[in-house]
Amino acid sequence: MTSIAARAGASGVLVVHSCPKGLTSHVEWALASRIGTVVKLDWSPQPLLPDMLRAEASWHGPVGTGAAVASSLFGWHELRFEITEDQTGISDGGRWMHAPTLGIFHMQTDSAGNGVLTEDAVRAAIVGAAGDAERLARELRLALGEAWDEELEPYRQAEVGDATIFALPRLNAG
Repeated sequence: MTSIAARAGASGVLVVHSCPKGLTSHVEWALASRIGTVVKLDWSPQPLLPDMLRAEASWHGPVGTGAAVASSLFGWHELRFEITEDQTGISDGGRWMHAPTLGIFHMQTDSAGNGVLTEDAVRAAIVGAAGDAERLARELRLALGEAWDEELEPYRQAEVGDATIFALPRLNAG
């Protein structure tokens, strides 16, 4: 892995599970525009979908980069991806998952990468269930992004090569 110095303290991983060949340069451009450096991902065949490619890259940049990249990639036809942003001393971590049929999902994460449900999310699930245990289970599965996990899990199992690290260039302080 190669690392480029970052000017801020956030980091994470972008995994593009499936991308049409014709869209790869657009994905690289979208990522580069958010992290401020040229990006060339190491694309490999996606074994589950003919004519699709996959790529993985670790990134370093300012807090909020994960959300910015997810917003840039959101809604592109046939693009399946996940991006994480690790928790820092000043910000919560996050995970964004996108599948064409489901759209995008965001969940706060802890320092170990576990999904965290806020008390408001739990309270909304309880209220939404109105005393029905099966409905409560459905509401909690929805809040945990289970449908996205189920959609993306087969792609996660695909062979993973070395990730590349991208980061914002360090600014001179003087």
